[in-house]
Amino acid sequence: MSRRALFLDRDGTLIYPVHFPSRPEELRIYARLGPALRALQEMDFLLVIITNQSGLARGYFTAADLDRMHAYLRAELERMGVRLDGIYYCPHHPNGSIHELAITCECRKPRPGLLLQAAEELDIDLARSWFVGDILDDVEAGNLAGCRTALVDLGTESPPASPLRRPAFVADSTRHALDGILARETGRPSVEQSYMPPSWQTV
Repeated sequence: MSRRALFLDRDGTLIYPVHFPSRPEELRIYARLGPALRALQEMDFLLVIITNQSGLARGYFTAADLDRMHAYLRAELERMGVRLDGIYYCPHHPNGSIHELAITCECRKPRPGLLLQAAEELDIDLARSWFVGDILDDVEAGNLAGCRTALVDLGTESPPASPLRRPAFVADSTRHALDGILARETGRPSVEQSYMPPSWQTV
């Protein structure tokens, strides 16, 4: 039987946002995520990162640099007792300076290509899975793939203009989002259901 997954965006969702980080020590995981991530893994959720990394296409860092960053990220999560089951990244950007990566692709969010690839390779049931991200491109990618979606509100997104960009719920932090998913999966009540981003509220 296919397994469920928790898909997480990387920058701004799992780690503090940094403009094109290129060194391992720049990847700082948000505090207090360990217990919720462990709880979801104990419920047999796979943990998979889905991330756009256009810094490769722009020449800001190399694939070897990215591998070192992700090895560090895996180790930091392991210190919290959290196993990372996969990292899928898009290296492309149509305006990139590296010719072979300067393309329009199906793997760059908001396209769902990375999610579909992960589902095939890891035997994931997308309809029973969640995708958590901090921008509406993450939400759209998750919805296109058939996942349930949660948006972490960093104050950067306007109200969604189409159903494809509408999350199942909005949270004010990644920990808040994970607690909301746990509540839905266990049937517990959750305060996150009443949260509305200030920028989405009507005057």
